[in-house]
Amino acid sequence: QPQPHTTSPLQPLRVAQDTACSRHRSCEHSGAPEGGSRSRAEIKKAKSPRMATSHKPYYDQVRRALHVALCIQNFPCQNVERHNKPEIEFQDSPELILPPVVITRNHNERCLVESSINSARVSIKVKQADELEEILCKQFMRFLTQRAEAFKVLRRVPCDGYDISFLVTHDHVEEMVVDKVVDFIMQWMEDVDKEISEQKLSVSSRGRVVAADFLKQFV
Repeated sequence: QPQPHTTSPLQPLRVAQDTACSRHRSCEHSGAPEGGSRSRAEIKKAKSPRMATSHKPYYDQVRRALHVALCIQNFPCQNVERHNKPEIEFQDSPELILPPVVITRNHNERCLVESSINSARVSIKVKQADELEEILCKQFMRFLTQRAEAFKVLRRVPCDGYDISFLVTHDHVEEMVVDKVVDFIMQWMEDVDKEISEQKLSVSSRGRVVAADFLKQFV
């Protein structure tokens, strides 16, 4: 006598798993995510990586130098009682200051990292290829330094030969996470070039429109 056909309770689950696996394989083959095609923003994000390959060694070295320089602690002044000041700014005690580290990518792009026992100073030179980028960089840095109190670690006056400077004291290290401070400085370095390039394109496009409108009266 033939046995009656019985359906396993796990059979619907297996069918669903097989369907999901086949859909995942087809999506991997076509390059589209599950549930539909990729949007234009996702394709653009995939094509443009966050960090350029040529800049990655430079940023990695700066990040390592920042982690070393931010190993600071509270240390009172040796000359004035009950007084605490950033030694990297006053430099009254040479034995408390480490040798400065300069990381250079090219002639127009470099970073200076200075460290002491209770403070560290980071100065950055932004890439400026022509006069327009110099003007945009100067105005952009002026805009940021006027709002230095909102950034906490931003220095109002940059060091000589650099466009912007950050001052990190032991108070900042005690109040904030060191890794987050390093990430903030690195993110600023990565975004400033892109911001200046976008402003340059905007100025060029507006100048082209104004010139075309001005020359219409002579046609």
